[in-house]
Amino acid sequence: MIKKRVVVGLSGGVDSSVAAYLLVEQGYDVIGMFMKNWHDDSVTISNECPWLDDSNDAMIVAQHLGIPFQTIDLSKEYKERIVDYMFAEYQRGRTPNPDVLCNREIKFDVFLDAALKLGADFVATGHYCRKGEIQENGKIIYQLLAGRDNNKDQSYFLCQLTQCQLSKALFPIGELTKPRVREIARKIDLITASKKDSQGLCFVGKVHLPDFLQQRLEPKKGSVIDVPAAAPIFKNGKYDTDLAHVVEPYSFEPGSGKIIGEHNGAHYYTIGQRKGLNIGGFPEPLFVIGTDTEKNLIYTGMGEDHPGLYRTGLFILSREEHWIREDMKLNDGESAKYLARIRYRQKLQSCTLHKKNEGLYLVFDQPQRGITPGQFAAWYDGEELVGSGVIN
Repeated sequence: MIKKRVVVGLSGGVDSSVAAYLLVEQGYDVIGMFMKNWHDDSVTISNECPWLDDSNDAMIVAQHLGIPFQTIDLSKEYKERIVDYMFAEYQRGRTPNPDVLCNREIKFDVFLDAALKLGADFVATGHYCRKGEIQENGKIIYQLLAGRDNNKDQSYFLCQLTQCQLSKALFPIGELTKPRVREIARKIDLITASKKDSQGLCFVGKVHLPDFLQQRLEPKKGSVIDVPAAAPIFKNGKYDTDLAHVVEPYSFEPGSGKIIGEHNGAHYYTIGQRKGLNIGGFPEPLFVIGTDTEKNLIYTGMGEDHPGLYRTGLFILSREEHWIREDMKLNDGESAKYLARIRYRQKLQSCTLHKKNEGLYLVFDQPQRGITPGQFAAWYDGEELVGSGVIN
């Protein structure tokens, strides 16, 4: 029997190392490949995640496992598809999620293409998620399922994958917990067994965001306006039945509050942010509750429970709506109950999706903190991630 070939994305971390080991054990013909993505030392926090060290660790793991290894330079594609997109989104006053994009545009697109050219049947990653299959009318439908480890479930990061991409994907550690993965790595003497988990942009390392953004988005002084919790704006649409009003972001004006300080550029800030304002003297911490990049204004609210931090719903434009399970896609006028999250690690929240011609209205049973334009909302049917979309 001819072995199925799998190209595993070896990142130099413990998760992908154990993923490669498990595939070898399962009898696959495994090739390890390290992705060199865009790297800029001027904005990377020193020595937090140097790609060269990661590449060397990946190579040592491949040698240890006795599998072929190569490095692929995807810097050009990463810059065009991820970095340029991030700059454009921040300029618009939105907060993008590079990890979700990296999976859609790099790992399961450019990297997948490179793997197929090597004769691969599948690509594999060290994500904590699982893949399921069901049959309907003689056709296989692929499912993206949450990882068994509730603390590490990474299905959210893959919320933009398609049926075609999922058909070629393997997630070897999806059934395992993180402690078990480390245990396996120690048992077989992998160099990555005790290595810290990388943080920061996908395959890039920890980036100091203001420095990164200042490469193209010029610092520009503007006012910080504090909006009191009792402001009339927070009562608007609270008991509204009009979906557009229910999900509408707060529309702040300079007169909504009083000026309490200065900032260096509205595009450097995101909703829910606390650090980086550098404004003291208040009885409770200040949080960003709104930004206006056109007028270069930031709006803040005082305290964890400020109403400006909470909203009942969100809207996703039709063109930015994505269904992994295309067979479950809602038609105009239809509604359905789901569980949703608006960021990685957030507990799943009950909600109702309402499909209209212009897009998807997602209304939560309970108000949610920090609904941020540019981020992804993902909805689940139990443990299956069904679809996602960019928050408008």
